[in-house]
Formats: sequence, C-alpha cells, structure tokens
Amino acid sequence: MAAIDWDEYKEYREHSVQEDKLRITIDFIKSYYNKHAVFEIYDMLSEDDIGQMMLEKRDITSAESLENFMFKQ
Repeated sequence: MAAIDWDEYKEYREHSVQEDKLRITIDFIKSYYNKHAVFEIYDMLSEDDIGQMMLEKRDITSAESLENFMFKQ
C-alpha cells in the first residue's frame, strides 16, 4: 500500500472547498492515488499515523464505518 504524500495533500487542501480534513483526505486519495474502493481508502488511512488519528477522532474502526461517514450528508 502506498504511503500518503502529505506535501501533495497540503497543496490539494489549499484548493479544496471542503472544510472537514478527513473528507479532503478521502477526496485526495481518490484523486491522487486513483483509489475509489472504500476498503482501499480505509487501508491507506489506517496504515498512516495521521490518517489513523483522523479515523480515531471520528470513531471509524472499519471500512464499513468509513463508508457510512463518506455517504452521510
């Protein structure tokens, strides 16, 4: 699994209209790494220290709970 390039993320975040950092990170992973499957996004986040903190902050413990977060309005 690829590591998240946080320098590229910071540049991406500057141009994002989202305010939630986890939503920005999810959009970044979809765009930069071309990953769209929830389990792939969850794996990338859970294997990264900062990504893990973002998940823990929202009590996301599985790909299913990440999917619920992604698709709730």
